[in-house]
Amino acid sequence: MRIAKLHALGVSIVTSAWSSQACAVAWDLREGVTDMSRRIQALHHMSFTVCVIVGIVVFGAMFYSIFAHRRSRRQEPAHFHENSRLEAIWTLIPFLILVGMAIPATSALMEIEDNSDADLTVLITASQWKWHYQYVEAGFGYYSHIATPRGQIDNKERKGEHYLLEADQPLVLPTDKKVRFLTTARDVIHSWWVPDFGVKQDAVPGYINEAWTRVDKPGVYRGQCAELCGKDHAFMPIVVEVRRAADFDRWLAGQRQARALASQAAIAARNKQWTMAELLPLGEQVYLKHCATCHQADGVGQQGKYPALAGSSIVTGPIESHLNRVMNGKADTEMQAWAPQLSDVDLAAVITYERNSWGNDTGVVVQPLTVYSAR
Repeated sequence: MRIAKLHALGVSIVTSAWSSQACAVAWDLREGVTDMSRRIQALHHMSFTVCVIVGIVVFGAMFYSIFAHRRSRRQEPAHFHENSRLEAIWTLIPFLILVGMAIPATSALMEIEDNSDADLTVLITASQWKWHYQYVEAGFGYYSHIATPRGQIDNKERKGEHYLLEADQPLVLPTDKKVRFLTTARDVIHSWWVPDFGVKQDAVPGYINEAWTRVDKPGVYRGQCAELCGKDHAFMPIVVEVRRAADFDRWLAGQRQARALASQAAIAARNKQWTMAELLPLGEQVYLKHCATCHQADGVGQQGKYPALAGSSIVTGPIESHLNRVMNGKADTEMQAWAPQLSDVDLAAVITYERNSWGNDTGVVVQPLTVYSAR
């Protein structure tokens, strides 16, 4: 009885393993959730089928000829050449195959490049190692950073289900709307890639590339930068949350309201007189999120690549130089300008933290109003 059950279980496992769904997950391109992604997959299936058939015919003819006309059979070679009919056939058949494959492929490519009549436009600006999403018609935007805990990255914690594919601020899109993507970059070449959408577009400094999608199914879809953009290339995930059109409209209205309130709160926080005890914890959070990747959590930097902040002449020197470096970055290096990315309070906090950590006991407290004046 036990042997019979084991045999039945084995047959079931083998059958499921070789089912079309299981094989598709293991070997096939991802089907995706858009018409274009499914169309790309269908083109892949068509091309693959043609290649398999051509391979079987060509190699079958070759192996048959090798076997049927082997030397041991004393075959007499045929004496003919310049068979025009045969040459026409073996030229015409590949030509017809290529034309048959080119027509649907060209049609798909033309549709992929058709970015007209979009319902929504999103400007995607890449930089090491984050994305900035700007809703062009709505007039607001935000940054999206990796949200995977540092402990998982450093192998100190158990890795989660979506390791390295988590973002603190997902891109939110509506269903059943044509969304046009404009991609560019601030520093090096990146590539915005979401497999489920069938969209992969390079983000090149100084250029704007275009792509589009239309998603019919609500859900959370993940991707990542598909260009080798630097040492933390693996830490540049993409998370897209697709909501029904009505839910998206409510989210958009909420974002406008939240930003209006945040603006008022930012003015109040900017004018407040902060203490070092208030700024240091906030500064540590900002530093670990944005700066520790390059300069390390203990401020020692990475020799030959990223300078140490512990004992740095800029960090312990005149406040004006430190403000300028953090806010405006340094040309021809990976040191970014943080003024467009962080608030006055965050900038004041992180600069205060850097000037009073790792032995940099300057005792200097930078106020948000000082940062605002430096802008």
